[in-house]
Amino acid sequence: MSVLNVTEKDFDEVINSGKLVLVDFWAVWCRPCQMMGPVMEELASEYDGKIVVAKVDADTQEALCSRFGITNIPNMKLFKNGLEVANIVGAVPKSTLEAAIEKNL
Repeated sequence: MSVLNVTEKDFDEVINSGKLVLVDFWAVWCRPCQMMGPVMEELASEYDGKIVVAKVDADTQEALCSRFGITNIPNMKLFKNGLEVANIVGAVPKSTLEAAIEKNL
């Protein structure tokens, strides 16, 4: 499965899908966000069927950023049953995200 682009319209439906959901709040102009893009694609592929990986464009989805207190990007949040269970800020090694995913699967 590839990374889903989500908006305010479908965000709640995605995080309440019954699966673990990794959401990447990012922006096109953000260099660290660009570095995390391929990592998100790899995680979506490696955990296909187990988790959902989604992206939220911070520039166009200001209401979602406000709702979750996003002040720095990239900001990756992990949701389980609609509730936030992990928050990782900044460009981090893939292993950091994998550890958070494994802990919550």
